[in-house]
Amino acid sequence: MSTAAMRFPGFCRDCLTGQPASLRRCRACGSPRLLYHDELYDLTLAHIDCDAFYAAVEKRDNPELADKPVIIGGGKRGVVSTACYVARIHGVRSAMPMFKALEACPNAVVIPPDMEKYVKVGREVRTMMQELTPLVQPLSIDEAFLELKGTELLHHDPPARVLARFVQRVEKEVGITISVGLSYCKFLAKVASELNKPRGFSVIGQAEALDFLKDKPVRLIWGVGKAFAETLERDGIRSVGQLQTMEETDLMRRYGVMGKRLFHLSRGQDDREVHLNDAAKSVSSETTFFDDLSSYDELVAHLRRLSEKVAARLRKSGIAGHTVVLKLKTADFKSRTRNRKLEDPTMLADRIFRTGIELLRKETDGTKYRLIGIGVSDLTDPGRADPPDLVDPAASRRAAAEAAMNTLRDKFGKASVETGYTFGKSGPDRSHGKLTFKTAGKIDDPTE
Repeated sequence: MSTAAMRFPGFCRDCLTGQPASLRRCRACGSPRLLYHDELYDLTLAHIDCDAFYAAVEKRDNPELADKPVIIGGGKRGVVSTACYVARIHGVRSAMPMFKALEACPNAVVIPPDMEKYVKVGREVRTMMQELTPLVQPLSIDEAFLELKGTELLHHDPPARVLARFVQRVEKEVGITISVGLSYCKFLAKVASELNKPRGFSVIGQAEALDFLKDKPVRLIWGVGKAFAETLERDGIRSVGQLQTMEETDLMRRYGVMGKRLFHLSRGQDDREVHLNDAAKSVSSETTFFDDLSSYDELVAHLRRLSEKVAARLRKSGIAGHTVVLKLKTADFKSRTRNRKLEDPTMLADRIFRTGIELLRKETDGTKYRLIGIGVSDLTDPGRADPPDLVDPAASRRAAAEAAMNTLRDKFGKASVETGYTFGKSGPDRSHGKLTFKTAGKIDDPTE
């Protein structure tokens, strides 16, 4: 532990000067951003979350947007990907339909997402995390768990001060802000990171866990969504404190495995460890239409373009997938997911597309769709991907043609060559698309 940490119970988050107890402003720089906690120098597990990430990157790149409400999204049928904190004051939230967001904040600046740029920035931040500790577990493009136990000898400082220095570095070198939650377990580290956004740094220690959780709503507990919260409320359970008074056997009798989770997390008991989770579980691309589509021909044009996006990401990442997954969302927001396992893994747009067509054909029964997506899962090393097709000799010619198209696109740009499926049929003004990775059950763009 550093000399400063041993001598003072807290420190300034701006200049890192050690602080005697009970000061309101830093004795060195005058900043009010002082950090005190009885367990400050004992805790090692952190959750780091970038603040309004997509919007923050756009504001960084265009200073004129600094004080304006910014929404990342687009299209009258689209949804909000991210809203800056100015827009959130007006009631804009992630996943809100765009038309509702613009009703709430009509003066907002709407920017289509630039996933390639966000991925690049996310990787910058991820690399910086990995310089602090090898135990970095990504949750999405802009958040991760870190375990810093045993890193004091390396950094000559306890984790709390290492994290504060990391925050400063990200702000200075990357140009965005982040929030930190420091605790003894994953559950409370993630809760802590949400307490004082943006630019927050909150600590929840083991000694205070029960009291901290006691008056919180049950929705705070990981895994308790809207529907389950309503079930608990019907049973008279609204607060975490009520769960703390109940027996584990009673909760499991009522709610099965979820009852066990309620019992332990309500008491701040979470033994999940931070582990490396670099591999994505699936790669997909999806598009929300301006107008609902039911025509097979129109849907196929979109399907081809999306298949090419997925294949491009697979090539770039050096991975292949065993299972093709088709996603559709009807005009009344009902989802349909269809999948097919391939004999050999693929990273070819042609195989992804042709498998998707077979799945799509059964769903084009007159139903109107507002969204279509295609992807691959069961990811693996590309070494065994796309062997010669003895049943369909033309497949090899199509693969060669695809390779030639990729070469042209790499040299002259993505729009330099198109297939007959997409040419003139589904230009960028027709839909708002997004490219996603799925990791550990959560949708996010790949930095891992």
